[in-house]
Amino acid sequence: MKRIAIFASGSGTNAQNIIEYFKNSRDVTVDSLWSNNEEAYALIRAEKLGVETFTFDRDELYHSIDVLEELSDRKIDMIVLAGFLWLLPSNLTSEFITVNIHPALLPKFGGKGMYGKFVHEAVINKKEKESGITIHFVNENYDSGSVIFQAKCPVLASDTADSLAERIHQLEYEHYPKVIEELLLKDEESE
Repeated sequence: MKRIAIFASGSGTNAQNIIEYFKNSRDVTVDSLWSNNEEAYALIRAEKLGVETFTFDRDELYHSIDVLEELSDRKIDMIVLAGFLWLLPSNLTSEFITVNIHPALLPKFGGKGMYGKFVHEAVINKKEKESGITIHFVNENYDSGSVIFQAKCPVLASDTADSLAERIHQLEYEHYPKVIEELLLKDEESE
């Protein structure tokens, strides 16, 4: 059984979708949800679905090995970022397969501060014809790890950040759990 730890900072709709996707899987389980925000609704979503939750602050993440040790003790195979807004330290990204989803077609509209509505506003302001999602490996820089998967959708002349976000969310919900599963099970086949 492959074990996932989800990291989330906000409302947790992607986290909930991933937890529900793997709820009855024989191969993959969502072990825990971790947040840097004690007020994150993602924590409540996870608890309601029976997933153990943890919170941490900057010191615990960047200046101790507490998070690393707990993830190792829990035998985590993959860290999945789902709206997690901090860079992960290299002690985590070098130890665990770590993936993220970005609500645009990287390398465009990525980097520090480019998340949520800020991304969609930038896409619309640049008069892009299409947007989408990028699932990528995580490294020491925002949104710069190797691309694993992209899916596209049109940007309509009538779009607002909210209407574009709705289409992007649908792509996230459809593809993110499947790509996570493929990565974990491909990893298992190569062992």
